Amino acid sequence: MAIIDIKELQATLKRGEKLMGLDLGSKTIGIALSDIMLTVASPLETIQRTKFTKDAMHLQDLIRKHEVGALVLGMPLNMDGSEGPRCQSTRDFAHNFQTRMDIPIAVWDERLSTSAVERMLVNDVDMTRKRRGEVIDKLAATYILQCALDALAYQIGK
Repeated sequence: MAIIDIKELQATLKRGEKLMGLDLGSKTIGIALSDIMLTVASPLETIQRTKFTKDAMHLQDLIRKHEVGALVLGMPLNMDGSEGPRCQSTRDFAHNFQTRMDIPIAVWDERLSTSAVERMLVNDVDMTRKRRGEVIDKLAATYILQCALDALAYQIGK
């Protein structure tokens, strides 16, 4: 299955399935999970990246455990909207993951997601740098997934 448009995502889900959001960093993967109503995203965990096979197996376990029907990957576009090397890395991850597990994958523009979350943690929560480092990736995944959920809700409301 190829990467699908976010507008097609809901049609791929069975009743009661959730969405999982991933923020793919070079060292970590932030993971977020939606509720079954597809309205609220919540942080799940951050995993340290190791080898693709090990990371994929962990994600597959989470997908099965949480009854996830599709993934939303943050697409790290450049500020001008163009794609750089990190976008290709995200596409490669999606392709490789789909060879292991047939699950719909959509991408969402993640520009400024990490900086928005970091700003919130500094300004609103006054969190220390060390603690921010522990939670920023799963919160960025939550931010990405929540934006995608809001877009789906807007699409349904039209």
